[in-house]
Amino acid sequence: MTTISPTVVSPPTRSLHRTPAVQLVADRPLDPDSSTSVAKALALLSCFTPNRPAMGVSEIARQAQLPKSTAHRLLAVLVDWDMVTKRGTEYSPGPRLNELGALGSQPDNHELRRVALPHLLDLYEITHETVNLGILTGQDVLYIDKIHGHNGVNSPACVGGRLRAANTAIGKALLAFSDQKVIARVSANLRPATSLSVSSAAQLDRDLAAIRRCGVAYDRQESQPGLTCIAAPIRSWSGAIVAAVSISGPVHRFRPADAAPAVRTAAAGIARHVQEAAWRRATR
Repeated sequence: MTTISPTVVSPPTRSLHRTPAVQLVADRPLDPDSSTSVAKALALLSCFTPNRPAMGVSEIARQAQLPKSTAHRLLAVLVDWDMVTKRGTEYSPGPRLNELGALGSQPDNHELRRVALPHLLDLYEITHETVNLGILTGQDVLYIDKIHGHNGVNSPACVGGRLRAANTAIGKALLAFSDQKVIARVSANLRPATSLSVSSAAQLDRDLAAIRRCGVAYDRQESQPGLTCIAAPIRSWSGAIVAAVSISGPVHRFRPADAAPAVRTAAAGIARHVQEAAWRRATR
């Protein structure tokens, strides 16, 4: 019987400019029935997050639920392809991965950030607290912009990072106007971050009903102890919610209810520019 040797593809040799790490969180476990190298490599890449941008092989193997020897072998291949960078004993997302991440970014998000930025800056100047812009992705909030000053509070939210929607003001502002199927999925998979987080479907329903009545959402130490937040939704020309904007600060300094008028004004201003941009595209 004739044996056919597989073709060996050499990794690219060109030098690539290194850019900051991006998040590739799949938020789902690796299919236990899958034994392909591709699936295992994706599991390794999905271990990196903005809060965990560099790890050793043992931690990566544990996170990916793979044998250490397998993780080490696949990481070596990913390093060769510039998908992962190795510094000392730690690995982090590589430059080629960041290039692909930039290609995969939704154009609408770039436009949203562009039109939102002046309003985010205005909101920061008014409050001098941390300002966030986020969208709903599955059951999570994906943070696409953030502004903070020298007194910015330590927050689990970071650009490119995700948090469970039900644990955040931005997430609840988005969920309140989402499809019932989306809300049902979130309600069935609650993961409280603190003792004050939403922990039942009934509690989430009450919170979302209150948000629909008053137009703003609150995070009262639900994403992190000592941190409080207020958010307002941003509507497209069709009335759909496309994003939300928030202000967060430490409980000893920031009174979120006092910032309600400012966050509503910012959300309305961003919505107006989003709608104008959509109208210009539609009439070209």
